[in-house]
Amino acid sequence: MEKGICRLCIVPVRKDPSDVSEMVTQLLFGDHYSVLEVSPDRKWVRVSIYFDGYEGWIDAKQHKQISDEYFDEINTNEFRICTDLTATILYKKKPLQIVLGSVLPIAHTELFDIEEQFAFNGESKRLGQLREFEYLKAIAFKYLNAPYLWGGKSPFGIDCSGFTQLVFKITGYRLKRDTSQQVLQGDEVADPRDAQPGDLVFFQHENRGISHVGILLDEQKIIHASGYVRVDLLDESGIFNQSKNVYTHSMAKIKRIMR
Repeated sequence: MEKGICRLCIVPVRKDPSDVSEMVTQLLFGDHYSVLEVSPDRKWVRVSIYFDGYEGWIDAKQHKQISDEYFDEINTNEFRICTDLTATILYKKKPLQIVLGSVLPIAHTELFDIEEQFAFNGESKRLGQLREFEYLKAIAFKYLNAPYLWGGKSPFGIDCSGFTQLVFKITGYRLKRDTSQQVLQGDEVADPRDAQPGDLVFFQHENRGISHVGILLDEQKIIHASGYVRVDLLDESGIFNQSKNVYTHSMAKIKRIMR
């Protein structure tokens, strides 16, 4: 099975092999994947993203093949993740912009000099290093006012579950991609009065099942992506939009991810 890695800032991952197909998620720089199949015209490749197992199609021109050995080394090395909103790296001696949440092939064991060359002087942390709520909150606020984008995972366009996934990933925790998957993770908080800052709060809208997620803050507030990444009031009924004076989402479940 062929392996690949994202060596562009952002790559759209689509439901079907077409430029007009729905974007279901994105690859950020450093995301690696397995190739599941190639379209008959060889213009598209269907991939399975290693971090969350999500599948979709990317443009074959944006596919960067790597060896099995390189792929396996990525899985075992303690790489670093970019914590700057945007940053510039030198990739093969040429500047390339990357965004918050990009994975950097920088580790204690530098085994990739033969294949690729990198230089990075920005802010980063170890990918697997677990951090506390205040750190998670600081990362979440870096996305504040990012516009909502279905399938998006960057500060320039992000959806609700992409937002929670990236914030927790940077903080050191692994979440699945979609709201329907994230609600199955962690420990349930049965009583809303026992909720703690950093808990994931899930919502339903007009009896359509669970379709929205956000991160509980202190002082009965929640940060979530709805139109844009914003902070709203939260109580046992759900999210209250003060500017519209209305409840926008009904609370369904609370899950604890952070240890």
